[in-house]
Amino acid sequence: MELWDAYDADLKKIEGVTLIRGEEAQIKPGVYHLVVDILVRHKDGTYLITQRDARKHYPLMWEASAGGSALQGESPLQAAIRELREETGIISEMLEELGTVVKPENHSVYVCYLCETDWDKDAIILQEGETIAFSWVSREKLLSMSPDELLTYRVQKFVPELRG
Repeated sequence: MELWDAYDADLKKIEGVTLIRGEEAQIKPGVYHLVVDILVRHKDGTYLITQRDARKHYPLMWEASAGGSALQGESPLQAAIRELREETGIISEMLEELGTVVKPENHSVYVCYLCETDWDKDAIILQEGETIAFSWVSREKLLSMSPDELLTYRVQKFVPELRG
């Protein structure tokens, strides 16, 4: 069972409230769980995209971020470091916080980060059950991907060079 801390829309922890993954339909209005998104930009200017596993929601779509729900007790940065490592194999604590996005419809507050790295581009480790492929793409390619191909746009809105 995966436990989450509860937050308000301003990312202030609601003490004494614990949320349970899979029970999002029972979360009251105005209560949110913390999700992190990490956009990975290589020093050469390319961006990492990963393809979702066929068994997940939005099967086989591409994402321009690693990320997921913060576990109970994790700060946004701790969750981002963990999710980045789990989903890509990239180990970095040098993440730049870009901003937050509140999504009332799924009871989530997203904290978005940028990881600029010189990680070996061939050394990406995909997480079983999460992703099945990866690619490093140019800014132009990332911007040209349609909503039918690319699932995540949250992080991109914070990066000036990706605003189109």
